[in-house]
Amino acid sequence: MPLSENAERTRLTLYRHFAATGRALDPAELAAATGQSEDEVRSDLGELAAARHVVLEGKEVVLAHPFASRSFRFSVMGPDTLWWGGCAWDAFAIPHLVPDAPSVLVATTCPACGTPHAWTVTSEQPPAGEQVAHFLVPAADIWPDAAQACENQQIFCDERCVDEWLRETGNKRGDVLSLTTLWNLASHWYDGRLDSPYKRRDPASAAAYFYEVGLRGPFWGLPD
Repeated sequence: MPLSENAERTRLTLYRHFAATGRALDPAELAAATGQSEDEVRSDLGELAAARHVVLEGKEVVLAHPFASRSFRFSVMGPDTLWWGGCAWDAFAIPHLVPDAPSVLVATTCPACGTPHAWTVTSEQPPAGEQVAHFLVPAADIWPDAAQACENQQIFCDERCVDEWLRETGNKRGDVLSLTTLWNLASHWYDGRLDSPYKRRDPASAAAYFYEVGLRGPFWGLPD
């Protein structure tokens, strides 16, 4: 269902501010930027959350994918701006989405052993590295708790560290992606999000995109 005109204006204002500054606008700031009242903006944010354009914690925006307003374990440093990436997927997506940051430094630590990792991630080609991304939550189950799903899309030293983390946490194995597959997944997923009007992918187009970038199996809603 299309967003209301006010909600789309609020969405675009929020996203463009995140892209330019690395931080969210609070309801008062959004009201001033969009010419609405704070109550109207809060209604817009509720509409955006219901339509899965943002994730709220209380009354504040915590995720406007690929941007986050708090740490999800990924920092993304561009030429002039520092962002929090919402997850491995989101962190690798930022250089594809933000025109002024086609090359960024993505940094994190391995959740299993704490080893620090950093990559220069560009919009041109995947970064080199033997590390792997582990996604715990299947694609169909990311919502409604997208923040929890994002907190469990992490990059590990290798599959041994993934296995160790799974043993320590008691979680079941999800899907493991190479850095190249992660980069491919991130490369065009958010195309158009800084423009208006923006329409989220429906399940069929999302599945087609996953298949195009080399993902397979029930975890992604696809055949093996």
